[in-house]
Amino acid sequence: QVQPVESGGGLVQAGGSLRLSCVASERTFSSYAGWFRQAPGKEREFVAAINWSDGSTYYGDSVKARFTISRDNKNTVYLQMNSLKPEDTAVYYCAGHGAGYIYHSTSWSYWGQGTQVTVST
Repeated sequence: QVQPVESGGGLVQAGGSLRLSCVASERTFSSYAGWFRQAPGKEREFVAAINWSDGSTYYGDSVKARFTISRDNKNTVYLQMNSLKPEDTAVYYCAGHGAGYIYHSTSWSYWGQGTQVTVST
C-alpha cells in the first residue's frame, strides 16, 4: 500500500509513554519517513524524520530527547514517545517524503489518516 497506515494512538497520563507504528510500501519510504502532528486550531508541526537509507534522524525542538523515531526492515516506522506532556496532544500523521526541506509539511507526498494521541493531566 502506498498510503501509510498508523496505529498505536490513545489516551495516556502526563509522564507516560506511547509507541506509534506506521506501515507503508517501500516506495512510500524510499527517502524519508516522518511524523507530523496537528493540534486543534494549529498548523501541522514537524515531529521527527528518519532517512531510510542511512538511519539518520531529525527531531522538532519540542520533542527532542523525549521522542525517538526508528525503522525496521519491513517498511515500518515507529515513534516512541516518552515523558508525554498535555501539549503533545494532537493527531499524529505518518508521512512519506516527496522532495524538499523535510521540516516543511509541503515536502511530503504521502500521508496517513492520522492517529489521535491525548495526554491528560
